[in-house]
Amino acid sequence: MNNSDLINKTIAFVKEKLNDAEGGHDWFHIERVYKNAISIAKDTDCDLTVVQLGALLHDIADSKFHNGDETIGPKTARLFLESESVSEEIIQHVVNIIENISYKGGNFEKKFTSIELDIVQDADRLDAIGAIGVARAFNYGGFKNRTLHDPEIAPITNMTKEEYKKNNAPTINHFYEKLLLLKDKMNTETGKQIAAERHRFMELFLAQFYAEWEGVK
Repeated sequence: MNNSDLINKTIAFVKEKLNDAEGGHDWFHIERVYKNAISIAKDTDCDLTVVQLGALLHDIADSKFHNGDETIGPKTARLFLESESVSEEIIQHVVNIIENISYKGGNFEKKFTSIELDIVQDADRLDAIGAIGVARAFNYGGFKNRTLHDPEIAPITNMTKEEYKKNNAPTINHFYEKLLLLKDKMNTETGKQIAAERHRFMELFLAQFYAEWEGVK
């Protein structure tokens, strides 16, 4: 099977699997990450097939929607790729990307490194910031029935992985607990450049939000 056929089959598989997914983690999220990853990959020496597959399959079964089970995503990806007779080397690389891409409170130590993981991780993190990031944050907050903002509940910026997974704070807190921290956690030069612009947008958004909250504007 050539690369084009494999990618097209993977796209069809992901679209079907995520047909009823929450709006911030649906096919359109995957598509944006895929486009981001390809854009970043243009400036790097990497295995483009691994980047494409990693981007397409990175959220195939997000643990947030599977009772915190972090094994379902890698297993689902592996079974699909095996069914398409993909080499074990590529399959394991994609599985490693899925297992190491998540933020998890910012205190998660990668157990695997590669330029392909760096690219897909940057692509995923870019979709968590900027205008899209703001929209996704409030969409997920609504999905979980979280308060928009509560001045009495301060953000917690140094959580363990387990604390982060159980956190149910107001959506505005998520900006300080994750989104505003991502700019300085990018891996690639292209990712850093794009993140800087999206970061500025979030700062402007927060300034406007607080002004409106206080009735100033």
